[in-house]
Amino acid sequence: MRIDQILEERRPCFSFEFFPPKDDEGMERLFNTVSELQKDDPAFVSVTYGAAGSTRDRTLGVVKRIRQETDIEAMAHFSVVGATVDDLRATLDDMDEIGIENVLALRGDPPKGETEWRATEGGLHYSTELARLISDAYPFCIGAACFPEVHPEAQSLEHDLRFLREKVEAGASFLITQLFFDNELYFNFVEEARAAGIGVPIIPGIMPVTNYRQIKRFTEMCGASIPEDLERELAERQDDPDAVKDLGVSYATLQCAELLSRGAPGIHFYTLNKSPATRSILAALRAARPWDRTLAPV
Repeated sequence: MRIDQILEERRPCFSFEFFPPKDDEGMERLFNTVSELQKDDPAFVSVTYGAAGSTRDRTLGVVKRIRQETDIEAMAHFSVVGATVDDLRATLDDMDEIGIENVLALRGDPPKGETEWRATEGGLHYSTELARLISDAYPFCIGAACFPEVHPEAQSLEHDLRFLREKVEAGASFLITQLFFDNELYFNFVEEARAAGIGVPIIPGIMPVTNYRQIKRFTEMCGASIPEDLERELAERQDDPDAVKDLGVSYATLQCAELLSRGAPGIHFYTLNKSPATRSILAALRAARPWDRTLAPV
């Protein structure tokens, strides 16, 4: 089922992100996680695409297996890094053949060890071009990424939103945000996006903190910030893994509750292929039902 259709019919829309495991053992651990999270009736899941297309076959394999073995809709991430236009078309043909209906169109990060992004000869430069390539020739529902704290390479928020509007005009019918920890960043971003003429659903991406050093590394890589008070509390607990997890789950639950009560269309959880934290948050949200207090959608 197309995700744009799911978003029209289902509110709130809870979804999960996984990454393709490196080996068979990791694959079985992942599908144990998928089995657990299936009990929470996700609207869809997404599977990431490695740098330079390094996980292409594994990404498609995971999506195909999820579709075959579960009732969950699965979306494949797809980037232009390390691929010519012919390569991109070949992968899209494979996706179409195995029945994938949803694709997250991304530019992608530079290959490991490189700091500057360079287009592949004979390839594409931007996710906007990829979205247009897909929408012109394939039936997929297209999603795209957005950045509440502005894309690290954007000159300004205005520049970032202009580029984002072009992605929507090229075919993206929903957006998923980069992770963030301050909800005002999301609501301010949505307000600016609407003012810029971007009307598609903007799903907040949330990563429950379960490891202090890990979240520091992730935020430094992607340019996201951690609020001073949260970072202080996490740092004080960094040598107590259980305490970090307890705080991370509690903070994410409060964060999600506010997002939903103020009209966010759902939550996209960055799970890191694990289920306990996400399942705990979902259980609390479904018990409290903050979306019943929504004043207006955003």
